[in-house]
Amino acid sequence: MVVALLLMSASCAHKDSQYKGAGDTEDKETVIRPRHARGFDVEKKGEITLLDIRDPENREAERFHFALAERSFRGEIPEGYTRIDVPVRSVICMTSLQLSNFLKLGLSDLVVGITSTRHLHDTVMNRRLREGLTHKIGIEGNFDNEVIFALSPDVIFISPFKRGGYDVLRNVGIPLIPHLGYKELTPLGQAEWIKVVGLLTGHSGEANRIFSGIERRYMALKARTDSVKERPRVFTGEMRGGNWYAVGGRSFLAQMFRDAGGKYFLEDNGESGGVTLDYETVYSNASDAMYWRIVNSFDGDFSYEVLKDNDQRYADFAAWKNGGVIYCNMKEVPFYERMPVEPEVVLSDLIHIFHPELLPDHQPVYYHLLRK
Repeated sequence: MVVALLLMSASCAHKDSQYKGAGDTEDKETVIRPRHARGFDVEKKGEITLLDIRDPENREAERFHFALAERSFRGEIPEGYTRIDVPVRSVICMTSLQLSNFLKLGLSDLVVGITSTRHLHDTVMNRRLREGLTHKIGIEGNFDNEVIFALSPDVIFISPFKRGGYDVLRNVGIPLIPHLGYKELTPLGQAEWIKVVGLLTGHSGEANRIFSGIERRYMALKARTDSVKERPRVFTGEMRGGNWYAVGGRSFLAQMFRDAGGKYFLEDNGESGGVTLDYETVYSNASDAMYWRIVNSFDGDFSYEVLKDNDQRYADFAAWKNGGVIYCNMKEVPFYERMPVEPEVVLSDLIHIFHPELLPDHQPVYYHLLRK
């Protein structure tokens, strides 16, 4: 109880300090319009702003409605909408994707709670954790509710279609805002959710400026590959517990491969999320693919021999034989906390691998070609 009271006191002090000077007039008046994201809409209604959130993959799924208003607003809130006082002064992030938006906007000081810190590289967030300014709250399905209640954030960002565990939080007066960037079907759609965070924090102008730069660079890179004739095939994933886990042909990752001038091995698959396959299915579709994309958190020097030691059958793939493994080690690279808001950098990595003549001087940031 003493710990909870101390946390609550720190949270209140944090909110008071953050409220002063949060946002600016220009940002408050900036219009947010999604151009690529399918999961949110924004509409200005007098003194309030309506934020409607839906599943980008499933238009029939549950929808979420929020009315954003300044704290001094005393007017009516439309029926079916949850009021959010803006700018928000403290938040809890449940995923690295959500956190990436705050890091890109330079708003780390608003994040008072996060879940796993296993692959957290950001120096500011790690310092905040050490100093007790940000707290670990457990993981989805196993939250430390006492810590969450004590922090008393203005909002909690959630992923309602994942493991969940939010039921206990629904009746405590803290708005739960779904952040569904992870379900977007394109890299730019995923990155555009930074506008939602900008809207809630009073930094819409900065969010718009950041995203416009991302979009401009991404589209310029994509234009370089539009006319390439040879599009190498790429597959992804590894065997885990007898199953091969990959993503579907409608996923944002498959779109990234296409934009980089490649061709995904499940091109005809209609799934947008993860898919579970058996080895035979993967081998029949990818045995002769030129590239194999792997992301893991290997402790040590990952190599082709390590792959073969994990499963002898891996050596039967052409990508293994010919040195075509595209690799990212999350222990060394801030993949999930930075990649969602840097799709143009990821695209550059892939173009440099698929078509090195297009970006001969590029230095890999997230993905590199594993040397034989």
